Amino acid sequence: MVRLGFIIGFIALLGALLSGLAAYRVHDQELALDRIALARAIDVHASLVQDRSTERELLARVASGLFRAPSVLKPNMLEPLRSAIYAFKTDFVVAGWIARLQPSELAAAQTAIATAGFPKPQIRDYSDKPIDPASLTHPIDVLMDLEPRSDETKALPGRSYDDDPVRSAMLTRARVEKRSVASDPVPLLRGNGPIGVIVAAPVIPEGATEPVGFITFSYELASLMLTNDDLSLFSVALKDPRKEGSELIANDQGVVSTRMTSPDGPAPSATRTISFGGRDWQLGYYAKTNSARRAEQTAIIVAAIGFAITAMVCGLFGYVAYNNLRLSREIQVRIGFERRLTAVIDELNHRVKNILAVIQSIVTRTLRHGSDIDVARELLIGRIHAMSNVVSLLSESQWQGVKLKGLFEARAIPHADRIAVSGPDIAVSARAAQSLSLLFFELASHSDEGLSLVGKHPHITANWTVTGEEPETVFHFRWEEFNTSEATRRPDSDFGLILLDRVAPEALGGTAKRYFTDVSYVYELTAPMETVVDMTERDRTEKLSQPVKAVR
Repeated sequence: MVRLGFIIGFIALLGALLSGLAAYRVHDQELALDRIALARAIDVHASLVQDRSTERELLARVASGLFRAPSVLKPNMLEPLRSAIYAFKTDFVVAGWIARLQPSELAAAQTAIATAGFPKPQIRDYSDKPIDPASLTHPIDVLMDLEPRSDETKALPGRSYDDDPVRSAMLTRARVEKRSVASDPVPLLRGNGPIGVIVAAPVIPEGATEPVGFITFSYELASLMLTNDDLSLFSVALKDPRKEGSELIANDQGVVSTRMTSPDGPAPSATRTISFGGRDWQLGYYAKTNSARRAEQTAIIVAAIGFAITAMVCGLFGYVAYNNLRLSREIQVRIGFERRLTAVIDELNHRVKNILAVIQSIVTRTLRHGSDIDVARELLIGRIHAMSNVVSLLSESQWQGVKLKGLFEARAIPHADRIAVSGPDIAVSARAAQSLSLLFFELASHSDEGLSLVGKHPHITANWTVTGEEPETVFHFRWEEFNTSEATRRPDSDFGLILLDRVAPEALGGTAKRYFTDVSYVYELTAPMETVVDMTERDRTEKLSQPVKAVR
């Protein structure tokens, strides 16, 4: 009996020790997993917020860089930028052109606003009271044009922002620093409108030292902060730069409001700093669940089960072993994910640098000194649209190539309905697709003014063939514009000649030639099929797109 009691006591003591050990391990594991998950989610969210903010600041800089203002008093000043603004697909509330006007220019500005079709063209202060030009001794900043035009926004042009403390401070800083600047959080459109942030980029004409105005974009703060959803591990708040001891939060409907904070109140689980509009913004993250309390509850349950059922010591060991294995697999998956993420980011950086280099070359060559600005603008927009189209096609295929016939869509090249396309249904690599997309646009864009001797538009054929045996197959492409002669065809631009004769052939490792026949203009391109398809690049991209698998 004593021996049995001793054995039972020993088993009970062993069960208590094992239960306590299991409870301790489970507590640490659950706490570690929750902290890792929360920290990772916070880092990803802050990175996404920074990326969105950078994109929107870049839009303002690009818009101001493309903006050309022969006169700040011209009606519909944003008209040349409208298609480019919407091509970025950002969620701005209002885009505006704010002109810096001298007192003597107010009458002409009022006429320009009326000509643009706005219902309240009179120049007035921010409280909607008319401004007397005789009372002014310095230039004022007046909203001259905006996008989109709606019943709510049409009444805004004509307002001066000099007496609005938030917008005036933003414009003054942008004018002095000559770079894009963000405002403090401010209600948009109206006094009780959604809280948002405005970013202003100065427009400085070539050779000038002072801006003639500003391109502005306003964004709702909720969308800019990527505010909470029901499945997130945390709620996010933005420290209000206007007030000490307060922060801006958003509810489930995305409505932003101000909340007061105190030293005795709950502190954020983590804080992150992002840069936007030449200033730093601090995001505070509040965990929605108490990780320590949940870990303690889990440990108590495990300990209770261990104390009550000492006979299941082996099961407890199995449970601990299972948790160890689960933690190990989680860590291995996370390590694999981090490596894959690093590889994908490196690949994305490589592709973005290539695309930016191409766009830089396009802009430099198109907007060269002495070029016709209207023709150059149309060519620049068309070339960038061609690049945008091929990037969209590549994104849909996860950068594993696109069908060659897809590069002849009407949204990518002009006059696509006049082109007869024929050839095998082959998929070309990402690098080849970008070169061929620009090549097809250049050929099509310079055929629109070609006229035959009888006054008809040229008929265009684009065909390609693949000849030879593997691995020595050769890609042949032929573009022919009928009813065209050297006297009637629109001359190729300098950028087009470089692209046709050197860039496209070198990118594909082939050769090209162009010539006129008695009845047509012909461009021919010959390249090895292995450079057109580039299976090495496709295999690498396909490997990066595969999901991360747990290590067994």
